[in-house]
Amino acid sequence: MSFAAMLVLALLLDAALGEPRWLWDRLPHPVVVMGRAVAELDKRLNQGVSRKTNGILTMLILGFGALTLGWVLAQFGWLVSIVIAAILISQRSLVQHVSAVGQALRLSVGDGRIAVAQIVGRDTATMDKPAVTRAAIESAAENLSDGVIAPAFWFLVGGLPGILLYKITNTADSMIGYHTEKYRDFGWAAARFDDLLNWIPARLTALLMAAVHGQLRAWRIISSDAQKHRSPNAGWPEAAMARALDVSLAGPRSYDGEMRDFPFVHPQGRKHIGPVEIDKSCRALWATWGVGLLSVVLIAALFG
Repeated sequence: MSFAAMLVLALLLDAALGEPRWLWDRLPHPVVVMGRAVAELDKRLNQGVSRKTNGILTMLILGFGALTLGWVLAQFGWLVSIVIAAILISQRSLVQHVSAVGQALRLSVGDGRIAVAQIVGRDTATMDKPAVTRAAIESAAENLSDGVIAPAFWFLVGGLPGILLYKITNTADSMIGYHTEKYRDFGWAAARFDDLLNWIPARLTALLMAAVHGQLRAWRIISSDAQKHRSPNAGWPEAAMARALDVSLAGPRSYDGEMRDFPFVHPQGRKHIGPVEIDKSCRALWATWGVGLLSVVLIAALFG
């Protein structure tokens, strides 16, 4: 069975089941296991004067391990590949987490702050309703790329070795790829490799979203807005989502008690937004996922 055909089934399996709590309450999720591996190497190698070199060595160890494990698991057949790929793609759980913010925000701003704090890293204690909404929608857009399109893309390219390489890299970046004193050198390789692996998927996510929402004619504007983002990749799905919903995203926000004056993406879009726009972003997630699924079906039919 081709990678494309297996990916179609994996996408459908994830959409149907998501992350079953009964399973992951009993077993460690593969991403949790990856996190433990990163943490162990962080503890052992993030020291001394050669932290940048040690960080590169860390990524070589993690990458080789992921590729080897992927190859071994793939030998057990297409069913194992489909199940593992479905576990590592997170469309349904992403929609559930984002939707939960909208539901909480309907109760109160305080409930919305608590819910959105589960999915973003910025300070949430003083957020108003539009800020909570923007944070949820930005997380939806970025995680559509990181948690759905990117792992699907790398499975399509390289099967289980490809998706495991991507997920271990993305996990490492989320844990050590920070510009802090502790990780500036040690996390450099993780951050740069994650940027590299997300370069195509981020732009592909924006393209799919723009296509399904009739915004391809605004591609130059989306591209311009994307380049305002501090990340070389995250700005693309955010800019496309902002145009799809006609809302302003990004803008000033606080990290670790420090307010940062980031520019707005699609500044002419609506800024007084709330749960209704969060609901629309969830529909945009499914619409973009659907176009992506159809694209993979077409690839499977043509090249399978």
